[in-house]
Amino acid sequence: MLRIDSLKLPVGADEAALRRAAAELLRVSEDKIKSCRLLRRSIDARDGVHLVCSAAISVENEAAALKACRSKTVSRYAPEHYTLPETVKSPAVRPLVIGAGPAGLFCALVLARCGAKPILLERGKCVEQRRRDVEHFWSTGTLNPASNVQFGEGGAGAFSDGKLNTGTKDLRHGFILEEFVLNGASEDILIDAKPHVGTDRLYTVLQNLRRELLSLGAEVRFSHQVVGIDSADGHVTALCVASPEGEYTLPAHHVVLALGHSARDTFALLKSIGVPMEPKPFAVGVRIEHRQSDMDAAQYKKAAGHPGLPPTSYKLACHTSGGRGVFSFCVCPGGQVVAAASEEGRVVTNGMSEFARDKENINGGLLVSVTPEDFGSNDVLAGVALQRTLEEAAYRAGGGTYAAPAQTVGDFLAHRASTGAGTVTPSYRPDVRWCDLHECLPDFVCAALEEALPVLERKIHGFASPDAVLTAVETRSSSPVRIVRDETYQSALRGLYPCGEGAGYAGGIMSAAADGIHCAEMILEELRNTNHG
Repeated sequence: MLRIDSLKLPVGADEAALRRAAAELLRVSEDKIKSCRLLRRSIDARDGVHLVCSAAISVENEAAALKACRSKTVSRYAPEHYTLPETVKSPAVRPLVIGAGPAGLFCALVLARCGAKPILLERGKCVEQRRRDVEHFWSTGTLNPASNVQFGEGGAGAFSDGKLNTGTKDLRHGFILEEFVLNGASEDILIDAKPHVGTDRLYTVLQNLRRELLSLGAEVRFSHQVVGIDSADGHVTALCVASPEGEYTLPAHHVVLALGHSARDTFALLKSIGVPMEPKPFAVGVRIEHRQSDMDAAQYKKAAGHPGLPPTSYKLACHTSGGRGVFSFCVCPGGQVVAAASEEGRVVTNGMSEFARDKENINGGLLVSVTPEDFGSNDVLAGVALQRTLEEAAYRAGGGTYAAPAQTVGDFLAHRASTGAGTVTPSYRPDVRWCDLHECLPDFVCAALEEALPVLERKIHGFASPDAVLTAVETRSSSPVRIVRDETYQSALRGLYPCGEGAGYAGGIMSAAADGIHCAEMILEELRNTNHG
């Protein structure tokens, strides 16, 4: 079988068009092609708008076809697939996984598939109840600190766009995508260069993943929060868990710490018992919101509105004169800005979109890089303190009701308080409060955004439109700490496996899930060695 890359096709091209283009490139007649399967597709809008595809082709006399076409875009196709580790006997003390985000879920899934029967502990609620709690918060402004956009089954990614793109190559990624499809995601994620599940589809995927875990002998315990970690001779021995029925002790030899980036009380617990951690750079800023039709027109030009084109997205970055990075993050086409607070008295924003991406606006994080030098303290949790300070300032600027402070780009650049929306209607719920964001954002963030917006406007016309809306504050782009681990994925407290985005080792659903699988592999290897010993 052969692989063809960088095959350009018109927007809306079907399988027949793909087959014709492949035959032309290979210099064979179409009847010589025995099969043609699309592997990957993306949209290139740099010079006109067209599809760029990769395909797997089975053709008669492959060696002759490969030699005749003389194209660097054609190669032998020998796909590799991820293979699960060997099964083990379930140990007397079962592996414990803390956190049901993508890292914890996929770690538990691999452990369960391989016979280890893990216990998955999640401080929040199942996704069915969680969705009701989140909707109640958005509708009324009444926050449930135990069940919100940050905490609960699926982690923070459950209320997002469900983007699955990643900049790294790993056989585990194919396995992860296939599991998403098997559990309810669209098959499009297997071929799209920028795959996304959508919050509405993730709701179904999460329930199906849970059912599979239970069928494999795993336990899933919601509203069970780890509040203590016991150890002896440098090795974890037990967890103290708070549950609706009261606190209990759970024996532990292997503990996967797949906490999210918002588990601030757990960071404090780890610090108190001496688990090594270090401050980590992250980013803060705002969500910027435009009309989707305006961004489509800016990037697709005359092709905007073509039924074969999805709502456009963007990826932007620049550096200020002082060297600080400003970049887009977690862009949600056809989506909405959402209230993502997890602590009372603090406002946090994020973005979300459903599979169809069919709402009026597109929004994305517009973030400014922050380093430990900006934290104002050498404390390992100084980044957490900075986040809280910004979120409290946003809460005050929003009027103390979980309304978010907002300002149009034109008014922001003019240092003028906004009094209402222009052509872009903000989507954040429960409400926005128009103001001057300079009053609640740090000077260095405002200065960086003011310098970056005109630069980014030159990259996409309309990005710095005066009517575009800035909603503050986004602080949860990534974890402000890294929990130190070694080549075995363990902390200095042996048996503790820091994992995923909250531990500082991932940045998104795919990388977090892959990190969870790595941790599962390490535990399974140790269990096999222990049994053989």
